Order: sequence, then structure tokens, then C-alpha cells
Amino acid sequence: MRKLWSFPGGIRLPGFKQLSNSDSIRSLPVPERVYLPLRQHIGAQARPVVTVGEHVDKGQLLAEATSFISAPVHASTSGVVINIGSHTVPHPSGIAEECIQIEADGEDHWYPALAPLDNIDKATPTELRAAIREAGIVGLGGAVFPSAAKLKPPRSIDTLIINGVECEPYITCDDMLMRSNAEAVLRGCVLLQRILSAGQCMLAVEDNKPEAMQQLRKALDILIKAAEPGAKDIELVSIPTVFPAGGEKQLIKVLTGQEVPAGGLPYELGVVCLNVATTAAVYDAIFLGRPLVSRIVTVTGSGISRPGNYQVPLGTPIQLLLDTVGVIDGEAKLIMGGPMMGQRLPTGHAMVVKGTNCILVNKPQPKMTPMPCIRCGSCANACPMNLLPQQLYWHARGKTFDKLERYQLSSCIECGCCNLVCPAHIPLVSYFRYAKTELADQTFKRQRAEESRLRSELRQQRLEHMQREAEERKAKRKAARLTSKKKTVSTKVMASPAVENAPHSMQVSND
Repeated sequence: MRKLWSFPGGIRLPGFKQLSNSDSIRSLPVPERVYLPLRQHIGAQARPVVTVGEHVDKGQLLAEATSFISAPVHASTSGVVINIGSHTVPHPSGIAEECIQIEADGEDHWYPALAPLDNIDKATPTELRAAIREAGIVGLGGAVFPSAAKLKPPRSIDTLIINGVECEPYITCDDMLMRSNAEAVLRGCVLLQRILSAGQCMLAVEDNKPEAMQQLRKALDILIKAAEPGAKDIELVSIPTVFPAGGEKQLIKVLTGQEVPAGGLPYELGVVCLNVATTAAVYDAIFLGRPLVSRIVTVTGSGISRPGNYQVPLGTPIQLLLDTVGVIDGEAKLIMGGPMMGQRLPTGHAMVVKGTNCILVNKPQPKMTPMPCIRCGSCANACPMNLLPQQLYWHARGKTFDKLERYQLSSCIECGCCNLVCPAHIPLVSYFRYAKTELADQTFKRQRAEESRLRSELRQQRLEHMQREAEERKAKRKAARLTSKKKTVSTKVMASPAVENAPHSMQVSND
């Protein structure tokens, strides 16, 4: 049994997992149209490589990565590209971004050039990373950071952690993935460990997922008996179900006892952490040659008549999902993600993207009126980042943003624990998000002001330099004219007959 540690704060929440994990993963019919945003990841937007009117196959490259922190986009079904332009994306603001729109032909035909990586056992880490990058794989646990970039840390890695923890209520997509495709997850673990040359690999699963753990143990035993290289190095670890144990920093603390420093990253401790869905996507890319074109999405909530988990092509309109599962109440609240850290969506016209793990539809609940803070300290006790939410709240409300940095507002992961335990029903996280936005705006304005000052100083220096050069050229021309004039006068004097015939004393005097 591995020794486990605990992180500060955290809360135990009702799971509501049974709503969606009692049935197998279902498939959706091919949507009539899919909308694929060029930015489904952190980093630079992808660049289209197809044109309107072009026929594409499922898995075909639509947009290429434009930088190291970027990811390509592939067709999630076969059909014709009918538009490359703005469309509503899943964001609380309802903002529109550039998308590639495909009208499906209904055949769902795979691109013929797709193939597994040659000689996988002898492939180098560089070749494996390249295949992962070309497949467009990003963090599917919600971070959507390009995985190929994450697998090339600036220092050596000792520990690989595979995150099978779904700490938020309602979400069960990773649970169902581990139950239904445990072998893909484990083989993906082996590949990732090879890429990182990590000494140990831990796959963490919450103790409220016994079926997933059972399937993983069976699959691991089969791989070990088959002498699969690297299988013996995988350790399955069951951890307590406490929210937010699935957070990267919290999970590292639970498994290793180490704390990622404020503002730091896990690789500084020699740790890399990846989600189980990302791991399975790596398996698909390397062993099957298939890019990331679909994912499992949990569709659940009190406002759903047929909750469950669905294999959904990327770009599928969310409204199609809602029509499939049946929405009981038209006024229900629509959230992408879980109830704690998910994003409220104003419309179902947006689409499923790589970071969509759950569509939550809950019946409207009566709003609680916020009351004055009673300074009970419950928020501080629940904070998993060991912050002081009460102080952050006062400074955010008072707009004394300079003091928020002292209380490490940037370390807040917006998990919502403080919101949930606050007896005064103060929307603390909303204040923190507002304060982060204001701080970012102030930082941006300071940077622009500094850039403007530097430009002004450089311009002034350039003008002064040009003026000095002009004055120097003027002085040189003047000196040249004087020298030329003196030479001319001297030549005239020396050539004068009067001077030549003058007495010797006069010539000496003139000299």
C-alpha cells in the first residue's frame, strides 16, 4: 500500500454519479453539420489548410499548428467544407471565433492516409511526440494544453501521474472510459513513460470507482502476464474522494507529499501529470493512427430525461446532444463541465470541443440572497490552496487590487469550495474572477504604458542621434570649406608675381 498524504481544505460532495454511469457508452448519429474551432487549446490558433468547397474525410488535417504551443485540427466526419468563419463557441460570453464548418455526407469515411506509427517498439521519444502532436492531442481533463509540448519538459522527469480522478459531481466520462477501455489507458501509460523516461508511473483513481479499478487491475494483470514492456512499472493507486483531489497540484500532494510552489509548475518537482482520456488518445494516435476527432461526453443533470455518456464527434452542436437526451425543462441551466468549476453557457448553439467533458443541465434553483460576511473562517478552512478567501473578498470588493497580490490571488484555482461553504451565500469566486480580470487589465495597461515610454525614449534618442549626426556633418562641411578656402588663398598668395619679386625681408615677413 502506497503512503498517501492530504492537501489543505477540500470538501466531500454528493456525487450524483449514478445518473450517468449505470449504462454503457452510447453513440450519436452523425450530425448534419459540425463546427470545428481553430482554437480548441491553449496557445496559438491553428491555420486552415483546406478551402471552402473542398471534400474532406474523417481524420483529415483541416488546420495546422502554428507554434510550439499549438495543436492541429482534424475533420470529425467526412463531408464538404462549406464555410470558414465566425461561429459561437462554448464560452460564458457567447463569443464567436473562427471555425471550419463541414456539411456531413453521412458516410463518416476515414481518411485513407491514416496509419499507425511504424515499428512502435523501436520508435524514439521524438518520433512518439511528433505523432502525438500531429494527432492534435491536448489535455482532455479541462486544461487543453498541447500534450506534445507538455511531454517535452525542460528537465528530467522522475514520476508520471495519470489522473483518473473525477472529483466533481455528475461527471463520469473518465470512469466509463476506464471501465470500457482499460487496456488503451494502460498501453498509453507505457508509451508516455517511455517518452518521459520516468522512473515510476502512478495511475490514480478515486475510491468511489470500484468498477473502474477492477477493470484496470484485470487489464494490467493481462499485460504483465504477456510480458508487455513497462507494464510492471505501472502502479494503480486508490485515493480518497475529496473535492478537488483531481486538481493537478492537489493530486501531486496526495501521491507524493510534495507541494508545487506558488507560481511553479509540476515539472519543477520532476513530475508530469496527464488525464486518462489524454492517455487513451495517445494510444489511439500511436497504435491506431487516429487523430483526436471525438471524445466521451457526460450528459446529465436533473433537467435530463436520458442521462448518460456519449461518444461525440468534435464540433457536434450541443443542441443536438440536448435533443438526443431530452431536456425536461426549457428553463434549465446549461453548464459545460461540472457544477463547481464548469462554465455557464448562454446557448446550445455552441459545439462540443476537445475540452468538453460534461454537459450539465439542472433545473433552476432559487437564488440565495447574499448577506454580509460574518467572518466565520469557513472559506479559509475549505480552501485547498491554503489561501484566505475572506481577505481576498474584502480587497476585491474594495478594489484595492494591489493588495491582492500579497494574498496570492493568482494561486486561486476557482474550485468553488469557498462558495459552497459560505453561510452568507457570498459569490466569492465571482469576486475573484472579477479581480483577476481587473489585475490582468491593469498589468496590460502598465505594459502598454511601459512599451509606449520605451518607444518614446527610443524615438527621442533616435532624433537626438540624428541631430548630432547632422551637426557633425555640418561641422565637417564647414571645416572642409575653411580648409579649402585657406588652401585657395595660400595658393593664390604663393603664385602672386609681386610676392616673388619682393625683397627677401618682405618675403620673410609675409611668410
